[in-house]
Amino acid sequence: MSATPRFHIPGLPWADSPESLGLGSDRLQRLSARLQQGVDRGEIPGAVALVARHGQLAYLESFGQLNPAKGTAMRPDAIFRIASMTKPLTSLAIMMLLEQGQLALLDPVAKYLPELAQLRVGRVQPATDGSAPQVVLEPLARPITLHDLLRHTAGITYGVPGSPNPLKQAYISAKLGHKNDNNAQFITKLSQLALLDQPGTVWEYGMSTDVLGRVVEVVSGQTLAEFMRQHITTPLQLHDTAFHAPDSAAERAAWPQPEGPQLQLPPVPPVTQAMAFQSGGGGMVSTISDYARLCLFWRNGGQLDGMRLLSRKTVALMTANHLPAGVRMGPDMAYFGAQLPSPDVGQGFGLGFAVRTASGLNPLPGSVGDFSWSGIYGTFFWIDPQEDLFAILMMQSMAQRIPYRTVMRQGVYQALVDTPT
Repeated sequence: MSATPRFHIPGLPWADSPESLGLGSDRLQRLSARLQQGVDRGEIPGAVALVARHGQLAYLESFGQLNPAKGTAMRPDAIFRIASMTKPLTSLAIMMLLEQGQLALLDPVAKYLPELAQLRVGRVQPATDGSAPQVVLEPLARPITLHDLLRHTAGITYGVPGSPNPLKQAYISAKLGHKNDNNAQFITKLSQLALLDQPGTVWEYGMSTDVLGRVVEVVSGQTLAEFMRQHITTPLQLHDTAFHAPDSAAERAAWPQPEGPQLQLPPVPPVTQAMAFQSGGGGMVSTISDYARLCLFWRNGGQLDGMRLLSRKTVALMTANHLPAGVRMGPDMAYFGAQLPSPDVGQGFGLGFAVRTASGLNPLPGSVGDFSWSGIYGTFFWIDPQEDLFAILMMQSMAQRIPYRTVMRQGVYQALVDTPT
């Protein structure tokens, strides 16, 4: 472990001590020891972890290596591929346009992307003679709305290599979301594929937020990157948050290490790699400092340093559960575990985040109303309004991303030592 100096994050001052925020210094050292253990065991290449409470910074530590191939040490200003932690930013863009009266949650997506009016639902019918299953197309019972896209009930999925489901395999065959396709070309490809489910019936994690990224472009007349830069990252001073980092920042790029049973490098794109596809669902890079400022923005009800992007009521709408009681979970979603939006684990989903809906059901510590999300490349954050706390973990590891979400949650909550008021 490298003891991180008093790294400065604008708008997030260091507390006099963790104890002044109701956190135990000795207990935070348990979290440090466990993250360092992950490095020493070779489970993770390196990581940066942050805990803030009551608008002040209690903990910021870096561990392990920034670039395992070069042996360089992790640094607090490291730039990471944040994958699906892009989704809250794209959801924010949509809600800003909503507040401007440019769209509404119940609008059909085809109002903005007419190609998607032709979408149909695929029903997989297993063959009885041993041949490949057949897909029968059915009309939509109702249109896909922007609300569906924000809460992942549109019937859109992710492609899964080798999936026995031909609908998911079709995403792979179509090269949906290929780095050389722009966002308009992505929509054209998607329009030729079938949905997994009728809109509004199943929570199926997928490329819905990528579709919203194209909606932002059509409504605003800007590329998604331009909209993000002009209306979100520049106003909030998120200087290292974009769809790729400049070459001048290459020395701060975080890299993965070989992992998994075959000890292979996970397919994490270099942070400096520019792509035509500006993935609203998973394409951005960021730092723990920038994402801490974004968490402050959410914690403050839609404003930061006097810059308001959303009203507090819109933030409350986004961070409430939007899954009706009758919505089923997709059959392949079990790998989300305790993060799965399911009544069984007291978890729902809002407009860009998972939301804790009940106490006593989820095996991970937290509070009713806390909201969170993560990225497949190893990043994770959550905000707990009840405790006025947020925490972020950034690393580049696909194999260990889920176990270390647990490590981070447990390590933070066991460090709380104050008496509830």
